[in-house]
Amino acid sequence: MGDSISVTTVSEGVARIRWHGEPAIDELRREIAGALTEHARVEALLDPEDREGQRAATWSGLLKEGTSRGMTVDGTAGDRIVYARVRGDVPLDEPEGFRALLNSFLPRKRAISQLLVRDPDDRVLLCQLTYKRDWDLPGGVVEVGESPLLAVGREVKEELGLTLAPGELLLTDWLPPWGGWDDALCLVFDGGTQDAAILEQVVKQPREIRDVRFCTLEEVDELAADFTARRIRAAVGGRSPYTESGR
Repeated sequence: MGDSISVTTVSEGVARIRWHGEPAIDELRREIAGALTEHARVEALLDPEDREGQRAATWSGLLKEGTSRGMTVDGTAGDRIVYARVRGDVPLDEPEGFRALLNSFLPRKRAISQLLVRDPDDRVLLCQLTYKRDWDLPGGVVEVGESPLLAVGREVKEELGLTLAPGELLLTDWLPPWGGWDDALCLVFDGGTQDAAILEQVVKQPREIRDVRFCTLEEVDELAADFTARRIRAAVGGRSPYTESGR
């Protein structure tokens, strides 16, 4: 084992690998492979500022698992990025294994699907939500592995008890980081024109929905957050298929 690399058993079946400086990637890979013959898991805990260490962890085959906040390592408390490899992981020289490695650290975007439903007077269906003061279009977060098109239909069914077939994509709106949220993509699908009497069929999900109604664009400006109002006007106007915060 090279002087710059150490492997320590930290719990049953778990080894922790450390290194100093920039170890040779081939050497690091050998140490990880050797540790996995005696342990089910090998992990590395790296400072978020240690870019060189993160690169070495990645190219040695350790998958990025996330950030453990406020943990104490070697007597020092702070955030640590957790990298690990387990005995059952697909080898890196196989396409699936290499894709899993890339997938562990490449950026991911949160996706939100919403439905633009209008009545014959061109009013827009808005929901008053329980967890924020401003009103918004019906819809919600796309689950992992879920189609955005299926997600918006599911959300409308869960929130309002309505079965509406989403139509074409009207708008993709990028939302910058804001108020503790990471950035996200909001996809607005066409919910068609529905008779205002559809409100009589609504069954509100009590945990999320306070009220539902059709609103003019002027009422949208009053009830919705400014970026939501801009997004709705952009989707209604159809001038651009892509906006950033509604602009």
